[in-house]
Amino acid sequence: MLNANPVLNQPINDPILDAKGIKLVVKRLDLIHPEISGNKFFKLKYNLEEAKSQGKDTILTFGGAYSNHISATASGAKAENLNAIGIIRGDTTTTLNPTLLEAQSKGMELYFVSREEYRKKGNLEFIENLKEKFGDFFLIPEGGTNKFAIKGTTEILQNQDEEFSHVICSIGTGGTFAGLAASIKPSQKLIGISSLKGEFIHQEIKNLLDKHHISPAGIMEIKSTFHFGGYAKYNEELIDFIWEFYHKTQIVLDPIYTGKLAFAVWEMIKKNELENGAKILMIHSGGLQGNRGFTERTGIKLPVPVM
Repeated sequence: MLNANPVLNQPINDPILDAKGIKLVVKRLDLIHPEISGNKFFKLKYNLEEAKSQGKDTILTFGGAYSNHISATASGAKAENLNAIGIIRGDTTTTLNPTLLEAQSKGMELYFVSREEYRKKGNLEFIENLKEKFGDFFLIPEGGTNKFAIKGTTEILQNQDEEFSHVICSIGTGGTFAGLAASIKPSQKLIGISSLKGEFIHQEIKNLLDKHHISPAGIMEIKSTFHFGGYAKYNEELIDFIWEFYHKTQIVLDPIYTGKLAFAVWEMIKKNELENGAKILMIHSGGLQGNRGFTERTGIKLPVPVM
């Protein structure tokens, strides 16, 4: 099984927090493993264990060209001596970006499909065609969210985290939010910051919780107004905030998930949407490998973690 580093809870100091009597702590899941970052560690942990228990020697999964999930799965499969296949959304590129180069260097076989074909990833016939091409494999869905991932993400919160009144995380496929929902205490409120544009996320999360029979002991809320235009969208305000947060805390954020998360937390504090005296635990879900690819793609420099 994958081995984790001890998880650091890092307090944030700022005059606005002092003025409001708010305690803000960042759970640094980005530091949990040198290669399998953040929530992906928890999502992959039991998926890889299940693959091995089934006697499978190959993992197959899906992702975009800059996917944190693709990067983490390649590293996780290598650590567990498993083969890995990544079905990548989009046309084959002559020059692979840093994410795909890293995945390939870890032994992952990359197979590109058109966006139209990619949309069939949940289709049984499509999966059977992949088995004819690659042989038998253990399938991990896009983003890694399934029952094994949720089993892992229920372990993110620890006994020491019971003191917090609010737990706040990013939402992508919802697996981390679901695991946290299953583990919060009656006295806690879980807030999810959606990185996706649209109100559909409320129903998707409800469906996910219903499917896995999760009834949170505490209160839940989803914020869908901090997406900055949609998944992977950004603007100058977000980039400036990421740099400001880094200079203030030395914590690196990304523009897809954690940058929007921290921005949302700060806005809620400034606008008194989080009551004075609140004790807030912000979940840093990692995913920082994409910052290099973001800079390569856009020319916009971002902080990068020290490797």
